[in-house]
Amino acid sequence: MARWTPLKRDVIGALADEILHNYGRGRVVVAVDGREGAGGAPFADELAEELRRRGHEAFRASIDGFHRPRAERYRRGRDSAEGFYLDSYDYATFRRVLIEPFRIGRIGSFVPAAFDVTRDAAVEPKWLSGPDDALLLVDGPFLLRPELRGIWNYSIWLDVDPEVALERSAQRGAEAGLIERHLGGMELYLRESSPRTRATAIVDNGDPEHPRRVFADSC
Repeated sequence: MARWTPLKRDVIGALADEILHNYGRGRVVVAVDGREGAGGAPFADELAEELRRRGHEAFRASIDGFHRPRAERYRRGRDSAEGFYLDSYDYATFRRVLIEPFRIGRIGSFVPAAFDVTRDAAVEPKWLSGPDDALLLVDGPFLLRPELRGIWNYSIWLDVDPEVALERSAQRGAEAGLIERHLGGMELYLRESSPRTRATAIVDNGDPEHPRRVFADSC
């Protein structure tokens, strides 16, 4: 018997229903976490669009807009898995200019990105404002690490087989050394933080056109 494969719009719609049922008012922050190559950015984009379609203001950001300078990211070595996990992102700035002001809700108070990793330089702040009831969806790796767990109202872990993640990284033209750095850093994260067991929702995104909600025993 063929396995039933849900349509993306149904899975996205069900997640939007759940988020709005539990957090329909106030400032709400949602994490979309997963392995490198799990498809976090497009998944978060589509979920934000679905929330907007339902009449709710939804903003997007990525932890990739809060990289540290190259010299800090590679201070343990360009191929260092530990360096990828520990040194990639500026969480203090992420909290200070995005998460904390978004939650407070001051007019013109939050900035969705602070650093351009390609240019290895800070970016001119783009100040945003929104209504009292608004959602912020953030994608990227390591979002459920211990020092960030308390900032999310709702979190999604995108499941994808390591082999699939490796293939997608290679297809994007990533250097072999950087692929190993990312894979090793993710393994450190999985061992330390167990993000799959911490997430509000788990979605198998091995087939991005047919994601499936997964209900683990630990959920």
